[in-house]
Amino acid sequence: MTYILNILYILNVVDVVTANFVDGIGAAAATSGVLSQLQGRIFALLYLTSDSLSLDEIADQLQQSKSNISVNIRGLVEWHLVRRVSVERSRKDHYEAATDFWLVMREIMERRFRWNLRQVLTTVAETGRSLSADTRAAGVQAAEKRTFINERLERMRTFFEVVDTSVGAFAAGQAVTPETIQNVIRMAAPMLRRRR
Repeated sequence: MTYILNILYILNVVDVVTANFVDGIGAAAATSGVLSQLQGRIFALLYLTSDSLSLDEIADQLQQSKSNISVNIRGLVEWHLVRRVSVERSRKDHYEAATDFWLVMREIMERRFRWNLRQVLTTVAETGRSLSADTRAAGVQAAEKRTFINERLERMRTFFEVVDTSVGAFAAGQAVTPETIQNVIRMAAPMLRRRR
């Protein structure tokens, strides 16, 4: 990638500082599970650009096709990381990066991570219902297995409910500290032991 950055710098497409930032944010985005590498690169370019850019300008600076930029920028608009803006005397769409990271993080937490947490909670609930309904196996060994599974499901449910509630509080703009989460889990532990 450094080779590409050097070529872009030599061609004066982007300056070296912007090129490093674009590359770094692209790499971070690629491992985020939320954005692609190109989406990270587009955001980074727009973030360090004082004026809005058209699709053609973004494609030119990142050495990508306009159609590829167009497809990827739609996702950034959907995540509220980039917004479309109008420019006087231009019929082209122009874009600028969002700068309110609180809003961006709230959106990502609510739409991505909280959705995943709720998938886990739904799976735990469905598994618990299946376990309760399954009366085919009888005997001490089957009862021990059901007890073991119930305990594991309950621990997972408690943990993920706390995290889900904390993400919800964060998305609502409320302060959530790691200590708060740990205290809630500690308070829930005795209740879990009593249910055994």
